[in-house]
Amino acid sequence: MGRLGNVSQAGDAGTQNQHSREVLAMSYTHIDVHPISGALGAEIEGVDLAKDPSDDVIAEIRKAWLEHLVIFFRDQQITPAQQVAIAERLGDPVEYPFVQGLEGFPVITPIVKLEHETVNFGGLWHTDTTYQERPPMATMLYAREVPRYGGDTLFANCYLAYETLTDGLKATLEPLIGVNSSAKNREVDTRVIRAAEAPKEDVKVARIAEHPVVRVHPETGRKSLYVSHAHTTHFKGWSEAESRPLLEYLFAHQVRPEFTCRFRWEADSIALWDNRCTLHNPINDYQGHKRVLHRITFAGQKTAA
Repeated sequence: MGRLGNVSQAGDAGTQNQHSREVLAMSYTHIDVHPISGALGAEIEGVDLAKDPSDDVIAEIRKAWLEHLVIFFRDQQITPAQQVAIAERLGDPVEYPFVQGLEGFPVITPIVKLEHETVNFGGLWHTDTTYQERPPMATMLYAREVPRYGGDTLFANCYLAYETLTDGLKATLEPLIGVNSSAKNREVDTRVIRAAEAPKEDVKVARIAEHPVVRVHPETGRKSLYVSHAHTTHFKGWSEAESRPLLEYLFAHQVRPEFTCRFRWEADSIALWDNRCTLHNPINDYQGHKRVLHRITFAGQKTAA
């Protein structure tokens, strides 16, 4: 499947991508945009989300989010009501199926790991809830309490993952449909504690949805590699045994270091990422410390090849 052949493609694509991202960072008038890696991710400065930003500011935030795939804000002291208000200006917040939201704010899901716990919520590479027929467009995560060190989140660019495949593999993947399940074992393990504390739906009853392996982004028109280690179990029409070798290759390819960025959380930081073209992985390296974040996901649409 041409891993060696992909190296030069990935290098060329990464260099071009970094240059274009640096140019884009200079094309804003209301916010400051600072890329944090060559692949994806940018920190946004010059905006206080608690002060009801203007429509022009919101438009530039959304532009930066589409261009950089994941964007970050520091020192944002907002209430749950303000987080929901900002989310409503960026998309359509929806409730998470398996865990109750905050009292009075059902679209905010607490993402919590306590000092005595060893498993973190969602602690593996994934894009959110692809086991739904309409997987979420985006996710906003707000840090309320973080450890002094550890607990970073990794993000991966699935546009680059697709673009650096060989033409032969692209042709193989183009017609394939991925089957995604909420009951894939490792994913269940990462949410079972919170689901037991504040149950909403039975986590043991699988939700299953099918999506194109090569997904066309509805806003940018770019193709991405839309499979997820947490949720994709097999290809439609293939057995799990037949699917496993190719899926394992794709899972590893998606998260090559040159496709990723890493965000170090601080209290009052916010991350906003595009689930249609990224993966994320919260690192579980802060045993003995508490971590609390508030998550909002945004309604998406049916996927199309």
